[in-house]
Amino acid sequence: MTPLARGTPASSAAGFEALMADVMATADRFGHREHVHLTWLAVRRYGVPAAVALVSDGIQRTARYAGAPQKYHATVSRAWVELVGHHTADQRDDDFTAFAEHHPALLDKRLLTRFYRPATLAGAPARTGWVEPDLAPFPWPRAPTSGARNTEPLPPARTPSAMYRALPHLSETGTRDERHSD
Repeated sequence: MTPLARGTPASSAAGFEALMADVMATADRFGHREHVHLTWLAVRRYGVPAAVALVSDGIQRTARYAGAPQKYHATVSRAWVELVGHHTADQRDDDFTAFAEHHPALLDKRLLTRFYRPATLAGAPARTGWVEPDLAPFPWPRAPTSGARNTEPLPPARTPSAMYRALPHLSETGTRDERHSD
């Protein structure tokens, strides 16, 4: 596929379908890794704000089409785009496999539980709109008033590797780190 100009998907439906076709060209099924791959492509092609809309709309449309609109989750969709976008800004891999090898924690579908309580994600406000993390903040500074993500480079202590070391019980690979005790 020829990428569109950054930030300008032809339409939400067409943009999502093109990304889905790119991901499924090399996949047998659409699991968590493929969700992350689709999100990575969206962020790289359109930027984080447009990717949030594109991925969220596409997943919501797909869930409705499958007869399961209740499966769409607004906070989860946006949070994954934000996390993938954060790591994409840090690493300019042109290959998704290389990106995934640099950021293996993103392949752990439980990663959001490091930032959100299960009850928060299960609640109606999180399912239907954006809810800020309530266990640990995301690894980027918040903008002072707008609530938008700051795109300035992070200081060395807040790089993705340091972020996962700072979260209790989770190593950079997304697995339990036995050096910490409960």
